[in-house]
Amino acid sequence: MHSIGYRANALLTFGVMILAFMCALASFSDTLNTPTPSATVQVLNFNRFQKKPDGDDEVRMTFNISANLQSLFTWNTKQVFVFLAAEYETPKNSMNQVSLWDVIILNKKDAEFWIRTANKYRFIDQGSNLRGRDFNLTLHWHVMPKTGKMFADKLVMSGYRFPEFYR
Repeated sequence: MHSIGYRANALLTFGVMILAFMCALASFSDTLNTPTPSATVQVLNFNRFQKKPDGDDEVRMTFNISANLQSLFTWNTKQVFVFLAAEYETPKNSMNQVSLWDVIILNKKDAEFWIRTANKYRFIDQGSNLRGRDFNLTLHWHVMPKTGKMFADKLVMSGYRFPEFYR
């Protein structure tokens, strides 16, 4: 009655439905995880704080980043993208965000780290707005699961200030 083609189709359809159910179950299990990441950033030095010839401010700084992001990892986590951003206000813009450093963490054991580094990307502000200005350093992370919805969060650290004078 049923040919081999019909039987193969039924078996393949059943297998795909089981796989879809397992993926949905894996995605749902991530909602039960409540991560508690922690991080601190210490600005050690402003290596370069100057006004460029075109009038823009340029900043190069050295900082320590200490973080424990292990709680972000579950059995469904593929990788975590982490980046550090400087955030500040200027008269022109209520929110300026400059990415300073980033990393992709592939496994749980590498999610606890301490690093001393300078900004990986150029920090340039359009105009002479940075002297003496307060700023926040914000550690952002994006958790990329093997299956399911990607989620992101951040940790804001305040109390930083640019120097009053160019160096």
